[in-house]
Amino acid sequence: MALSDTACRKAVPSGKPIKLADANGLFLLVLPTGTKSWCWKYRFAGREKRLTLGRYPVVSLKDARTARDKARAKLAEGIDPGAELQRRKRQNVKAENFEAIARAWHDQKKSKLTPRYAKQVLERLERNIFREFGSHPIRSIEPGDVLAALRRIEARGSLTMAREVRTHVSEIFVWAIASGLATSDPAAIIGKALAPSTGGRRPAVLSIEQARDVLAKIEAVSLAHWSTKLASRLIALTAARPGMVRLAERREFEDLDGAEPQWRIPAAKMKLSAGQKTDAAFDFTIPLARQSVQLVKAAMAIGGSSSLLLPAENGRPMSDSTISKLYRDAGLRDRHVPHGWRATFSTVMNERAAELGNAGDRAIIDLMLAHVQGGVEIAYNRAAYMSRRRALAQEWADLLIDGVQPLDNIYAGPRRKARSERGAEHDGLGEI
Repeated sequence: MALSDTACRKAVPSGKPIKLADANGLFLLVLPTGTKSWCWKYRFAGREKRLTLGRYPVVSLKDARTARDKARAKLAEGIDPGAELQRRKRQNVKAENFEAIARAWHDQKKSKLTPRYAKQVLERLERNIFREFGSHPIRSIEPGDVLAALRRIEARGSLTMAREVRTHVSEIFVWAIASGLATSDPAAIIGKALAPSTGGRRPAVLSIEQARDVLAKIEAVSLAHWSTKLASRLIALTAARPGMVRLAERREFEDLDGAEPQWRIPAAKMKLSAGQKTDAAFDFTIPLARQSVQLVKAAMAIGGSSSLLLPAENGRPMSDSTISKLYRDAGLRDRHVPHGWRATFSTVMNERAAELGNAGDRAIIDLMLAHVQGGVEIAYNRAAYMSRRRALAQEWADLLIDGVQPLDNIYAGPRRKARSERGAEHDGLGEI
């Protein structure tokens, strides 16, 4: 006889398992512990097998019969329903590992980010997190796993990066919790265990004498690639953000042989809102001092056919850690970082403005650092003050380069190679 719900509900456990049969191989297994589970007995490839369909009363008698009938339909198609279930479970486990969920989170979030930052976030996870516990089921990851991965970032001296990555990981766990894929956020509780960052302040020297000393130390590092050294000097000369220099393209440099050479940085590369990044009015123009023009020309001659001004040794854009490593190799850890040139430029030039009674230069110096935000007015101001900005850029370059080794010394190796390949008479670099 077929089972009734009443019989299932009143089934009492005994000292051994009890099977209450329904029909077509379905039965209710009552264990001595009191647990009641629906099972289906079937044969596949001549072997008797058993498929568990769920626990009673969570799975009702009606639901158990429906599940049995679906399994019978699979069997009629020549598919082993038990093996099929195990395959789906393995797929679910793989789909619910941290990397898969992180990529799903990123796919949803990237529409609200600028393309460049979205790419940066994913690269941070790929470089620092996925290799550590990306393949682990997200529910199995504990605070210690996250902390160990972040400690490795700290060991590289990237304290701020460690905190930013922790934020990304925490956001992924929160998203997973909301999606029913996780129950806790192990990244949330380790924030205070991380080494303190500099609070957004980057180490920087604040006098012109110290600045020259820093530049000399950096350019004395013998094993650095020519493009890394030239990138460092261009950052120092222009006070541009390191990311702009790393990704600078040849087409952005205009009128190099004219009276008003400049570097026009597309708004898409600027530190702006997503809406501003698509507005050409927010393109940022940096007037180039004579020394900057010489450096740009040299980089173009050495770089060959690359569209980048300063390609890495593999021809691709150098990573954000390449220039930082050069500074650490120069012994400048905790003293000066690439981004610190902006503070150095601002401090030195503002002090000079005060000493010379040029109070109006203060706003222009901020303008040169792209600190001021706004709409049409800021675009107008950038153009209106270009003459003074150009004069200040040249003044800064003259101060900084005074007594520093000639630019030619930095790329002597690549230059000699170019000469050997093309012949000195066609080198075209000129003496700088």
